[in-house]
Amino acid sequence: MSRIGVMFDRDLSPEDLPAFAAAVEEAGADDLWVVEDLGWAGSISTAALALAATSRIRVGIGIAPAPLRSPALLAMELAMLARVHPGRLVAGLGHGVTEWMRQLGLEAKSKLAMLEETIVAVQGLLRGETVTLAGREVHIDGVRLVHPPAVVPPIVTGVVRPRSLELSGRVADGTILAEGNGPEQLAAALTHIRRGGATDAHELITFTCLHVNNDPADAAKVTGPMVEDQASGLGVPPSEVFSLIGPLAEVPGKVRALTGAGARTIVLRPLGPDPIPQVRAALTALGR
Repeated sequence: MSRIGVMFDRDLSPEDLPAFAAAVEEAGADDLWVVEDLGWAGSISTAALALAATSRIRVGIGIAPAPLRSPALLAMELAMLARVHPGRLVAGLGHGVTEWMRQLGLEAKSKLAMLEETIVAVQGLLRGETVTLAGREVHIDGVRLVHPPAVVPPIVTGVVRPRSLELSGRVADGTILAEGNGPEQLAAALTHIRRGGATDAHELITFTCLHVNNDPADAAKVTGPMVEDQASGLGVPPSEVFSLIGPLAEVPGKVRALTGAGARTIVLRPLGPDPIPQVRAALTALGR
């Protein structure tokens, strides 16, 4: 059985996060995932609030852009959360949206090197090692954490292209695939991830949009713009975007299809103005 998570959408009010996190935990979810996008909210502070508001569920960061942070500072922040909440944190890293990194003057010369070197440095620091790395993008000389975590949190990547997926399989503990990807895309991504050397322990995580609605026309009013954006990003017609938008009875079968394609964790992104009832309905349908 796959883990079932829920996303705290970036457009929700930050002050609603503690109650949202508590409700998701009470509803039976395994994970709560938080988002970091330029101008919205920082993922470390958001994850800290979610962890403090809950006692059982895992909190995932999906995702922090590697160029935005010093690996040493990132490791310090993650270590603090992981020490206080052992076994309940997953840290997602990615290349960062190119346009946003340019706005900040942080575009890496080599995106692949930046991501791989950041992951390697952060992993070493979280393991309590003294890290020295003279890379193409990352430079650290003899740094060690005073308080490394007893339980090292997994480092996962949110990546898309084949070379990045292979990188994830080579150095990361898991890979996040964005909303809109269905079983066929998951299977193709796994091929590249395994080519990088990933074992069965590598966690494939997929986000998918959720909107329980028996009326297709009404569902389209709520979800249409999001589906169109995903279709544009994936380069496919909107009809080919995979989602959990539609009748509640279809949710378990679609989740089983993702699990069958290799997903170990499925993160629901509820769409619409009242997300918690959507989450509760879906989790109930999934036996949670």
